[in-house]
Amino acid sequence: MDDTKIKKIIAKVRPALQRDGGDIKFVSFDGETVKVKLTGACVGCPLAGITMKSTVERIIKQEVPEVKSVVAV
Repeated sequence: MDDTKIKKIIAKVRPALQRDGGDIKFVSFDGETVKVKLTGACVGCPLAGITMKSTVERIIKQEVPEVKSVVAV
């Protein structure tokens, strides 16, 4: 699968993170796992893990059923 769709989904999520001083960048997709890099205020934020699972991962998995997990690297 082409990772273009995943990148578009991440681009939709980015503004919400950027409003809080953070950011998210696509790193890779291996067929099941999407790897992203959290930067800015997201680094060390105690809520970053919740944001990853309840927002980013949920949205990506809904749009791209092949994705099994989203992890921050």
